[in-house]
Amino acid sequence: MKKLLLAASLTMGLVSCTWAAENIDYTDAKLIKQGEYLARAGDCVACHTASGGQPFAGGLPIESPIGTIFSTNITPDKQTGIGEYSFTDFDNAVRHGIGKDHTLYPAMPYPSYARVTDEDMQALYAYFMHAVQPVNQANKDTDITWPLSMRWPLSVWRWTFAPEVKAFKAAEHQNPVVARGAYLVEGLGHCGACHSPRGFGMQEKALTSEEGDLYLSGGEPMDGWVPKNLRGDQRDGLGSWTEEQLVQFLSTGRTAHTAVFGGMSDVVVQSMQYMSNEDLTAIARYLKTLSPKSAEQQPFKYDDTVSKALFNGDDSMVGGSVYVDNCAACHRTDGKGYAEVFPALAGNPVLATDDATSLIHIVLKGGVVPATIKAPTSYDMPAFDVRLTDKQVADVVNFIRNSWGNKASMVTESDVSKVREEVKAEKYGAVAKSENSQK
Repeated sequence: MKKLLLAASLTMGLVSCTWAAENIDYTDAKLIKQGEYLARAGDCVACHTASGGQPFAGGLPIESPIGTIFSTNITPDKQTGIGEYSFTDFDNAVRHGIGKDHTLYPAMPYPSYARVTDEDMQALYAYFMHAVQPVNQANKDTDITWPLSMRWPLSVWRWTFAPEVKAFKAAEHQNPVVARGAYLVEGLGHCGACHSPRGFGMQEKALTSEEGDLYLSGGEPMDGWVPKNLRGDQRDGLGSWTEEQLVQFLSTGRTAHTAVFGGMSDVVVQSMQYMSNEDLTAIARYLKTLSPKSAEQQPFKYDDTVSKALFNGDDSMVGGSVYVDNCAACHRTDGKGYAEVFPALAGNPVLATDDATSLIHIVLKGGVVPATIKAPTSYDMPAFDVRLTDKQVADVVNFIRNSWGNKASMVTESDVSKVREEVKAEKYGAVAKSENSQK
């Protein structure tokens, strides 16, 4: 009898919540504006917009270990988008990972979105239904071979690895600013989707800071980049960063010592730069509460030995001459770069990681420090793939990672060759050979 009464109570509660959600005025301008801000905070446009495509119309290829998944059309088009979705349909997809006719791939970070509040979900629904431009564009089928393409195993994955939908609630006595930061990072920001390690089932090993120090301790390589450690580690984490530096980085993509690169560039350009200073401060303050994964790491201490040698014309160390010829003009012989223009290499946490893939990638393919509202000038780093051999790249990467006080493991020609192939960099001398063949 007690079980029957409990089931009846839960059913009535669900019906009540659904009734309340479906009777909200989703055309309310204030609600729509809130939803627009939240969609920015969640960076929904990044995954649901193909290169050169219409916003939120889907079609972006997302590589996974089992094949390519294409993001879906989430515009309010009634034929190809979500125009026929009720709020319940929308909520099922975003927080539960259940589409109208199938379970969603966890490329959609619904394990993180499970923490989003009902009120924020309603605002998001209002925005997507009443402010996003409808686009009639059919969704693409996944490029995954059978039997891995079957959807029913995704239900098992969801039952095993996805948390119960439970809106975020601040811990007792938790600082309200830190709590807001935790909500944004663990929920809408879904930072762990990139910055936390994955398990055998491709699940995040920790979804919140309460689940241990693996959370935000650094993610798996993606598209030739290694998502960095966001915990308090002194050498390869955020231990040496101040709250103010973090806020500046998230809003402009640069600080006096470093600059954004890789996939994080899109996050800053499409999402973070539009967030309020209060929310960015909350994010930074929350991240600064995360304990280091490796407490034994010591703070960076500058060593001027290499700087003095290069200043006196001695570039005899392995990789030294390559650095002087190709890197020193921007990053300087003392490795300190130019504030907010060319990032410092001395003490840069990205260079202290065990995996040097990101640095090799940048050397080969170059990069861009993007323009933002508060920092409207962009700066380019040229690609050196056709200019440097694999050995030269390995030498200069090892030189950078072990000069000015930096200390990191050595990379090999083979490591560079693998990254060159993975990121589709040109072969050494390719341009010169092509130009000679045309003469």
